[in-house]
Amino acid sequence: MSVTTRSVAIVTLGCTRNDVDSEELAGRLSAEGWTLVDDAAEADVAVVNTCGFIEQAKKDSIDAILEVGGLREHGRTQKVVAVGCLAERYGKELADELPEADAVLGFDSYTDMSAHLRAVLDGHAPEAHTPGDRRKLLPISPVERDAAEVALPGHNTASDLPRTRLADTPWAPLKIASGCDRRCAFCAIPTFRGAFVSRRPNDVVAEGRWLASQGVRELFLVSENSTSYGKDLGDLDLLEQLLPELVAIEGIERVRVSYLQPAEIRPGLLRAMAATPGVVPWYDISFQHASGPLLRRMRRFGDTDSFLELIRGVRERQPEAGIRSNVILGFPGETEEDVAELERFLTRARLDVVGVFGYSDEDGTEGELLTDKVDPEVVAERVERVRSLVEELSAQRAEERVGEVVEVLVEEIDDETGEISGRAAHQGPDVDGVTLLTGAVDGLEVGTIVTAEVIGTEGIDLVGRVSA
Repeated sequence: MSVTTRSVAIVTLGCTRNDVDSEELAGRLSAEGWTLVDDAAEADVAVVNTCGFIEQAKKDSIDAILEVGGLREHGRTQKVVAVGCLAERYGKELADELPEADAVLGFDSYTDMSAHLRAVLDGHAPEAHTPGDRRKLLPISPVERDAAEVALPGHNTASDLPRTRLADTPWAPLKIASGCDRRCAFCAIPTFRGAFVSRRPNDVVAEGRWLASQGVRELFLVSENSTSYGKDLGDLDLLEQLLPELVAIEGIERVRVSYLQPAEIRPGLLRAMAATPGVVPWYDISFQHASGPLLRRMRRFGDTDSFLELIRGVRERQPEAGIRSNVILGFPGETEEDVAELERFLTRARLDVVGVFGYSDEDGTEGELLTDKVDPEVVAERVERVRSLVEELSAQRAEERVGEVVEVLVEEIDDETGEISGRAAHQGPDVDGVTLLTGAVDGLEVGTIVTAEVIGTEGIDLVGRVSA
């Protein structure tokens, strides 16, 4: 078989950071002569970019590997290669327990992925990745990390942007940093993503320009902790300086900042987000809980009162702001009083969207070693209870927006029904609901930003009428 005719499909699971990594892999492979295909059944080799965040995500990744592996019986697929967080985190252990994967490769393999895939197809798969704590690969001092040579997927320089878009959405994730220096007792991400490293501003802007040239209208800034951006470059105000540069890119209409740690949010950052035209009024704040004592046990900070004060400050500047978060139920030692405090916070906070998750032990975390576990049935009951509350509160919050005038980025036009949907500025991608458009919608195209009046709701989704 000719080298240039070999084809590859990339199957991506998990978060938008993984989306960036997959598009980087796609760019590298395309440059090496590989043909990119959407359907794994039509590829010589399928690369599964896995997620290793929580138990359900790990299960989904394993299921995807098994499903793609099954294509060998009926499709063109010859080999299946696992990459991404699950592969980085478990490496050889995953390879031993999952023979359906012909190779398990870590982040250090990304720059040589073409050679690795050719070796796999030729029957010479590289040895499975040996995992380790990636925090140890970088200096303890953040300011010394810039000179260290460690593989950081998605951290390409302005002169080397090997990215190929795998989606046709008018928005795209743009990585500004990787890793995390926090030590939350429930989270293993720093061990396999490493210590926090900011991407150079000129490299971020260069990729933003490239995305704009691909038809992207909204840049979605992603990282494990955007509020730490710049600390390793000696300037914690760097994000405030970066935002105006990004919104000034020709073709870019919106910039959205994800994953803000409440303990690190600075007043200057909030002021800059509110005052910079083009930065949308959307705040993705990682509260995780609201009980002060339980948050300390999680190795986090804050409580109901401090979080409500933070929210009040956001809404004083931008009453229309969307605020989303995630919370964890069932962390070891959680009491009914803790849950009641979380419910009190959620009721008063009026958040637009809240993801509710049940705690599960993660390998290598402090939480795994704690003894006062909450019974799994109790965890499930608490999750269901809080999800029901959140569903009601989020629907009420959506109803409060009836009568608002919103700017909607058109994202999908259903060819069969003609239904047109998009996202208002306060709605983040994928998980924050959509705005269904009615009225003068003839001629609208994907990527158009249109003004609409909110005239109704469907759960957290809005219904917006476009005037002629």
